[in-house]
Amino acid sequence: MDKKYVLDFEQPLRGLIEQLENLHQLSNENNIDVSKEIRAIEQKIAETKKSIYSNLSPWQRVQLARHPKRPYALDYIERIFTGFQELHGDRSYRDDRSIIGGTAFLDGQAVMIIAQQKGRNTRENLMRNFGMPNPEGYRKALRLMKMAEKFSLPVITFVDTPGAYPGVGSEERHVSEAIALNLREMSVLQTPVVATIIGEGGSGGALGIAVADTVFILENAYYSVISPEGCAAILWKDRANAPQAAEALKLSGNDLVKLGAVDKIIGEPLGGAHNDTDAAAKKLGDALREELAKLKALPLDQLEKNRYERFRHIGVMEEELSDGKIVSISEAAS
Repeated sequence: MDKKYVLDFEQPLRGLIEQLENLHQLSNENNIDVSKEIRAIEQKIAETKKSIYSNLSPWQRVQLARHPKRPYALDYIERIFTGFQELHGDRSYRDDRSIIGGTAFLDGQAVMIIAQQKGRNTRENLMRNFGMPNPEGYRKALRLMKMAEKFSLPVITFVDTPGAYPGVGSEERHVSEAIALNLREMSVLQTPVVATIIGEGGSGGALGIAVADTVFILENAYYSVISPEGCAAILWKDRANAPQAAEALKLSGNDLVKLGAVDKIIGEPLGGAHNDTDAAAKKLGDALREELAKLKALPLDQLEKNRYERFRHIGVMEEELSDGKIVSISEAAS
């Protein structure tokens, strides 16, 4: 555990780790046998980890999704794929570095990767615009998707953004139109598409590269129409209510699977993907290989039909009849 980045709910674990380090130091400096005490502390640490990370609230998962040490798209690309060749620019305005994309190989199979990328420090975050794409980023993504369709390359996307950039320039260049165009074109793309929410999945900024045949989400990622802070500011007029908003938004994996917004949760190492990036990448890579094999076996017309039906049936609209009964819209229509 990096002491510099300890979350509030991890404080009990930090105290135990400090006790363990002190015991090791005492043993080394004074040549004292404290192996019994060390084993007891190690057992307590294991029990505390299991207790903390097995019962995370939605807000705590949001905090893990934003952890500064959490693996970003390039970390997964480096570990899962080979021969990644980044392609730049939307051929209209400029190259948006918050969205990266290019060709790579997955076990020898050529694929097109499109991902949102954050930075590790101030310089990188300014270059990546803190992972918030401008419209040219989405237009670059669409250009690469069309290239993938032309050459029959499966598309793999990694979603990790607090949302599309809401600045004046972004609005002037029509960010909403760029995202909407991606939604339309991805829905009929003639090649398999798999999307994974690896960190933050914020609103239309995330959806702009997430209309896919299969949508995965990592265990401690979230996918939501608005950030918990934004929701709290609107509903409670106070961002301090973000934990309550996170609960109401149903933004974590288990709720999203029930709602049909995502298809599968990819497990993470205990404590989050940042504790063992290699293990997290292996789990994600295995899931991608398995899913692509299934999708490639389907005819393209069936693939498109299934994709349409998948998004058409997300969510349930309810209607109150005159007798007070609440029914789904499908029941009311029949």
